[in-house]
Amino acid sequence: MKSGLILATVCLALASAPLAAAQLYQWKDADGRMIYSDQPPPPSVKNAQQKNFKGSVIEGSEPYAVRVAREKHPITLYTSACGTACDQARQFLIQRGVPFSSKDLQASEGARNEVQKLTGKLNVPVLLVGSDKIEGFSDSQWQAALDRAGYPKSAAPGSLPVPPPAPVPMPSPAAKPAATPAP
Repeated sequence: MKSGLILATVCLALASAPLAAAQLYQWKDADGRMIYSDQPPPPSVKNAQQKNFKGSVIEGSEPYAVRVAREKHPITLYTSACGTACDQARQFLIQRGVPFSSKDLQASEGARNEVQKLTGKLNVPVLLVGSDKIEGFSDSQWQAALDRAGYPKSAAPGSLPVPPPAPVPMPSPAAKPAATPAP
């Protein structure tokens, strides 16, 4: 009885193996109709395409809801080494588990120009969720903007995104080391 069950399991596994790597052929027939088949086309067909499928696995490392929200409402965080507000802003997005791009106003003139155009000022942090902008860090405003955009309320377990690097403070011109005389 046990050996029969094992044999049936092995036969079922071998029979389903072709399903994991299916081939599909596509061509136009003499009447111009598009034909799709798992059987090769007749030898008279000239422009047949063969497509390989490797099962019905959805690829991607991010959850579907996050991907849809990211495509419709991408997130950009404009920061600098501004201190607590910028650190809290970045940490908030990381903990919520949303993918975002970070633009540093100290390192990029383009980022400065973007913020100036968006807000009329050069204050950071600024959060851009799609076309919705929020100046300054406010937990409740940011939560509401991300909720409206369709982002999940928390990161899936074990799926926190890798955050963009935090801006590094630029050394002030007065902090240049004094030149030492040559011996």
